[in-house]
Amino acid sequence: MPVTEPVLCKRIPTAPWGDPKDRHIVGYDEFVKTEGYETLRAALDMTPEAIVDMVKDSQLRGRGGAGFPCGLKWSFLPEPDGGRRYLAVNCDEAEPGTFKDRLLIDFDPHLVLEGIAITCYACRLDTAFFFIRGEYRHQIKVVETAIREAYAHGIFGKPGMLKGASDFVAECYLHRSAGAYICGEETGLLECIEGKRAWPRVKPPFPAVKGLFGRPTIVNNVETLAAVGPIVRHGADWWKSMGCESSIGGPPSFGPKLMGVSGHVNRPGCYEVDLGIPLRKLVEDYCGGMRGGKKFKGAIAGGVSMGALGPDQFDAEMDFDIGRKYQVMGLGTACPTIFDQDTDMVAVARNIARFFANESCGQCTPCREGTSWVYKLLVRIEQGNATSKDLDLLLELAGSMGIMSGTTICGLADGNNWAIRTIVNKFRDEFEARVRPSLVPLGVGAT
Repeated sequence: MPVTEPVLCKRIPTAPWGDPKDRHIVGYDEFVKTEGYETLRAALDMTPEAIVDMVKDSQLRGRGGAGFPCGLKWSFLPEPDGGRRYLAVNCDEAEPGTFKDRLLIDFDPHLVLEGIAITCYACRLDTAFFFIRGEYRHQIKVVETAIREAYAHGIFGKPGMLKGASDFVAECYLHRSAGAYICGEETGLLECIEGKRAWPRVKPPFPAVKGLFGRPTIVNNVETLAAVGPIVRHGADWWKSMGCESSIGGPPSFGPKLMGVSGHVNRPGCYEVDLGIPLRKLVEDYCGGMRGGKKFKGAIAGGVSMGALGPDQFDAEMDFDIGRKYQVMGLGTACPTIFDQDTDMVAVARNIARFFANESCGQCTPCREGTSWVYKLLVRIEQGNATSKDLDLLLELAGSMGIMSGTTICGLADGNNWAIRTIVNKFRDEFEARVRPSLVPLGVGAT
């Protein structure tokens, strides 16, 4: 079957991404022709407090996975005390199935840099570290070029464009990731920038109070920062005109979202759609339907750590309520992987477990030992060498490690156990077909 060229529909950012043949890196001059950096100039006529209030009013939620309100995170910063204050830009993007941030920096890096500059001014952050995934070799060059252009035109550095705003100056540096999944965890990211092993930190204190080099730090995702400029330019009400309210009384899911779709669809790619779009509509209207006309079997809604949707959840709304409504951990990066009727879900679970066992940093015993144990059990199940007691043990293990069970520092173990538990519970018959009945009933012989 021929490889289908990914398609990107783009409405909010400035570059024309619609036709793959027309895609190109938007440099400084072209960005300026589309009124790029005009939003930054307008922001400098506002007070920092007014920008923070606008972002809070927009109810922009983080696009990196957790969905935490961006403006609220900014408000946790203490008042400036004359010392350094940092912005850490999370472009590690190592979550399997996720590739939206790569496209942003691939084709429109100055949109992100403008958001960085506005954020630095609004939060009084004087130094930004653009933390990029080590495997993004081409994108590293693109961002390096864009940062040099931004310095050359006074966006960063002395005498920067920000210098007119109460003599405020911002610096921006590119930092390559060490190439591990755990580097994307916000405190592991900070440790990596400091030149140390990327072991997540115990919280509190949180980065906004004591982050990079012990100083106040904001950690934001690339897509989140790319949304800051359009919000400041068009206003909070414009942002809230897209997306959806919560259907279960929780915080709303306002704004558009880049959703990278992969798996068994006819047109895999990255699509910009309103939050709240049903997964079925995303697949059928944007991705050309299921590949080969096969039936939908399941999906990973937003990166493997979020868990799986079952066969009866094809109409799940892609918003921040998805976790509570469909028994997954959350929306995550909103980059779904679609499975058709022929997918072996036992093999899917085993492959996910192998990933987490390999990527555990080893700092916490339940994660270090538990992820490897889960993987070994799934290998045994897949090969037909397990009993029903092994399947019960697998679920017990998966539910016994992670932040939510109070045994680990970061959420890597949660990502593992949510993925495994949701796949086993929603496709239980496939797992039971691979195991032999236990010779000894549960509880017999226990002392």
